[in-house]
Amino acid sequence: MSTSPLPDGLSQREIDAEIAKAQAASTTHNHPPRDYPPYRSSHLRHPEQPQTALRDPEAVELSGPVFGVTDITALDSDLTRQHPGEPFGERITVSGRVLDRAGRPVRGQLVELWQANASGRYAHQLDQHPAPLDPNFTGFGRCLTDDDGGYFFTTIKPGAYPWRNHTNAWRPAHIHFSLFGTAFAQRLVTQMYFPGDPILPYDPVLQSVTDESARRRLVSTYDHDLSVPEWSLGYRWDIVLDGPSATLFEEGHDH
Repeated sequence: MSTSPLPDGLSQREIDAEIAKAQAASTTHNHPPRDYPPYRSSHLRHPEQPQTALRDPEAVELSGPVFGVTDITALDSDLTRQHPGEPFGERITVSGRVLDRAGRPVRGQLVELWQANASGRYAHQLDQHPAPLDPNFTGFGRCLTDDDGGYFFTTIKPGAYPWRNHTNAWRPAHIHFSLFGTAFAQRLVTQMYFPGDPILPYDPVLQSVTDESARRRLVSTYDHDLSVPEWSLGYRWDIVLDGPSATLFEEGHDH
């Protein structure tokens, strides 16, 4: 979401130079650093204290919220039918599989997504980007993976939006994904991007993933067979939870 301007007012060229420097200095293919200089606010938003060990993780899960198959309805996964009217924008289908490191399907996984509308604005009071809100689009959905590990959403392609990380900073179109294990205490958050987006090379959030192959795994693929005739374009994006081909998840911050 759009945030207040930062005091240094760096240009895109200066941010690009910082990105190139960080990528050249990177010696790891793991998660990006929590404090990533081109992502200007990351040094204010990431945890600085060590994680607190849980003495009894099962007790935490037992006392937390739970979910089940009966909590999820068909409307939860179709973001275009959650309100009385049709939302504005390009209707899309987003589907894929949730897999473990061995390529086995992860069944019964709660998958959530949230996103900006077609104008690049979130239905959230903190988003004051002067783009129109859509009364027929809230931008939140969820589903459970099937026996093949598959998930399926119908939604609207989100728009790009300014986020004031630096002068003329824009976030490319993206969808936030959240995955839960067997309890809400087990949560992973990541982002999916769209192929051919010209803003991708300029985005410090995506470029904080310094390994090129890992960045490519965050970009969906257009799938013509997934497109619904006269209804929606199809994008496929598989999520691998761990291992060398894992989808990178956010640690300590998101945007």
